[in-house]
Amino acid sequence: MRAATRTVERLDAAIALAQRLGYEVRLVRLSGESGGGCEIRGKKWLLLDLALTPAEHLEQVLATLRREAAMLAASAGRTQPESASLTASPELPV
Repeated sequence: MRAATRTVERLDAAIALAQRLGYEVRLVRLSGESGGGCEIRGKKWLLLDLALTPAEHLEQVLATLRREAAMLAASAGRTQPESASLTASPELPV
């Protein structure tokens, strides 16, 4: 399988996870400006710039998921264990 195909599959899986966590995902024109996750009026958004590549989108989604995991761990009164870190690895659920 080509690397580009694996990247797109991982991106799809990461986006699906973000959606299960309550993120509304949008592809928007940001002209290279920073995208990523944010919360507006209590709603979680994940904005991905149309100008970026799938690999760059994947990094933005994973960064948002890492922040979400850290916030959930902090609210539970513990820190995120190293083994729970999210990476762009083949183990990402498909």
